Amino acid sequence: MSASAEAPVVLVTGAARRIGACIARLLHADGWRVVLHCRGSRNEAEALRAELAAARDDSTALVMADFAETGAAARVVEEAAAVWGRLDALVNNASSYLRTPLPDMRPDQVEDLLSSNLKAPLEALQAFARQDSARAAVNIIDTLARHVRSGYAPYFAAKSGLWTVTEALALELAPRVRVNGVAPGHILWATQSPLADDQREAERARIPMQRLGEPEDIARAVRFLLSGDAAYVTGAVLPVDGGLRLS
Repeated sequence: MSASAEAPVVLVTGAARRIGACIARLLHADGWRVVLHCRGSRNEAEALRAELAAARDDSTALVMADFAETGAAARVVEEAAAVWGRLDALVNNASSYLRTPLPDMRPDQVEDLLSSNLKAPLEALQAFARQDSARAAVNIIDTLARHVRSGYAPYFAAKSGLWTVTEALALELAPRVRVNGVAPGHILWATQSPLADDQREAERARIPMQRLGEPEDIARAVRFLLSGDAAYVTGAVLPVDGGLRLS
């Protein structure tokens, strides 16, 4: 893709670290202009913006917002579209992940999980669809959204809802906007993973490919779904899980 003013623009939510940052780097390397979103990881987001700007002038921007606030996701989309006067693609990656056993579950946890994993992506998609330049969106879901685990009811309720949103909006927004999803499996344990070492080994043993995924595995799937190679693909949720969903 050209690095000129005609280069397409993508908004990646939750782009400061891990999967979101990897998606942003890969799309930027392919010639996209990238608008990064973050909530609290401002230092990491600023560092990523500086890294991308050093690689190519006038190719990256940063917006901050807490998606728990009503209207915040729509505002982020509108701000992203205003940077270069267009917004061609949206990647809904921002997500909270908490273990919430029913006896100890708190209302604030439920609100956080539903807001970040379902309400905000839906709100962002609504605002994105209003953009004349909108062409493709990818929602980051979870390969286990339809094979749930005990102790994570609000999280899986939100992710399975986002799966349904992906399919429903693919119908509603066709043929102008394609809407797809990527469903990661176990992608390099988070720093604050709730699993003990023996639990991690048991989970790894469940993966047919016998390894954890890497952020690059997810980023490459997103790149494909946003590309012309996927021009006839909409309403699909692509599992990138090493076969975990089958075990």
